[in-house]
Amino acid sequence: MIAITTSERKSVQTHGGILIAAVLLASVTEAVASTVLSLGRGDILGDTYATPDEFAWLDMGYTGLKLMGFVAAPWLISYFGPRKLILWATVIMGAACALAAVTVDLGALTTLRVVQGFAGGVLLVAGQTLLFFSYPREQQPIVQALFAMGSVVAPATIAPALQGWLLDNQSWTWIFFGNAPIAIGAVGLLLMSNAGPDEASQTGPFDWIGFAFFATSLGCVTYICSQGSRWNWFDEPRIVWLTIGAVAAFGAFVVRQITTRQQTLLQFGAFKTDDFAFAFVVSFVAGAALFGSAFLIPAFAVSVLAFTPTDAGQLLLPSGGLFVGALLLAALLMQARKIPPIATVPLGILLIMVAMWMLSWSTSQSGSDDMMPAILLRGLGLGFLFLSITLIAFGGLPKHLVASGIGLFNVGRQLGGLIGVATLQTLIDHQVVGNQAVLGASISAGTPAVAERLATTTAMLIGRGMDAAGANQAASLLLGRAVGGQSTVIAFNTAFNAVALLFVIAAPVLIAIKIALARAGKARRAQISAEEGV
Repeated sequence: MIAITTSERKSVQTHGGILIAAVLLASVTEAVASTVLSLGRGDILGDTYATPDEFAWLDMGYTGLKLMGFVAAPWLISYFGPRKLILWATVIMGAACALAAVTVDLGALTTLRVVQGFAGGVLLVAGQTLLFFSYPREQQPIVQALFAMGSVVAPATIAPALQGWLLDNQSWTWIFFGNAPIAIGAVGLLLMSNAGPDEASQTGPFDWIGFAFFATSLGCVTYICSQGSRWNWFDEPRIVWLTIGAVAAFGAFVVRQITTRQQTLLQFGAFKTDDFAFAFVVSFVAGAALFGSAFLIPAFAVSVLAFTPTDAGQLLLPSGGLFVGALLLAALLMQARKIPPIATVPLGILLIMVAMWMLSWSTSQSGSDDMMPAILLRGLGLGFLFLSITLIAFGGLPKHLVASGIGLFNVGRQLGGLIGVATLQTLIDHQVVGNQAVLGASISAGTPAVAERLATTTAMLIGRGMDAAGANQAASLLLGRAVGGQSTVIAFNTAFNAVALLFVIAAPVLIAIKIALARAGKARRAQISAEEGV
């Protein structure tokens, strides 16, 4: 037996710490790139002179290629090795962001967003796979908690705050420009660290046909979810045809996966593990809650409360502290106290539900102080939920299925987020129109309260120097604006409630799925034992 000296042990720990920091920084580059359009949309539209249709491709190109990066990453890991792959993906991400900072040409920006999306999807899967390969399972709770700080906490809290400040004090180009030094730091740390495997284990050719089918399906779904609400969904023929195309392409992909013996694109054997199958379903629901709430809160702050980009971005920032605290607390309980990961899932779901219900009571007079308790509670719930489902998903996977499992898991979470945001956007649009019709029908010139409101407003405007005719017309316009504002508030409150109700509906379904998977797994293991006995 070879003894390990104290200096060698410290060297291993140092290189291990550097590796975690490198992967964390690399995931932050993706967080910055993925959220740049959430607050900077108006600024970029103005500088590029793009139409809404043209601008939409900046977002769809990134998201669609990110999904394709998730799909291609497992094979790329087997071909290049996880360390080399995350290194080059981070280099490409940094270069693409640096180039995006020096151009306002829409075509160039769209191309660079496509490159950023694919590189971001690849580096997330490669980074998490590298951490699973580099550390024993008993250390994974704390390792995955640290990784989640860059892959989940940063895009949900930290990145919007920094981007809002840059938009108000500099310009949107600084968001991309600032991402380049982060990528350089990640690359430097990766080169400094000797920890982690780098061997390739490629066993077959890349399935270009299967990838083309799957990529086509994901691309269609991305467009449908991103633009469906704008075109009133299936009232627009292109949405109908894209839906048919998505279903047909996915069906062709499934047929190919079943009929071919060389399934080199993705290893769906991960679904044979009960815990992974359950966590995949939970990740879909959790993705809808994470992305949906991250869309609703800043949108409500900007459109209803008239927050600046800085204020809207900083609204979510304090919850990042509780998010991180919950991640570390859950990791400590699981790693030191051996508490099973499933134990914190109900707590996370409950906290998110309560937070969304609290936000549903917001008004047009609400401020950051009024919303902060609910926002902090949301961060706490997300921390308890996301680490748990990560460990449930990958804790029992064989090593050769880890990369494919991570890729599939991320696809599920991203698709859940896309569908969740699209559903909430549609709900808000329809609610605003419906609420305006209901409130407008209740307001007529003959109603005493309305007449009094108009008379008071008219008198105030006349007192400020307007003529009687103009003041009367302006009073009517102000009343209409108030009705529109109240309709929007009610619509957002309904959307907040919808996120809470999502878990009310999903919880019993998830429990039923868990029971069914456990029974199916038990029956499968019994059959295998019987066959081995024979």
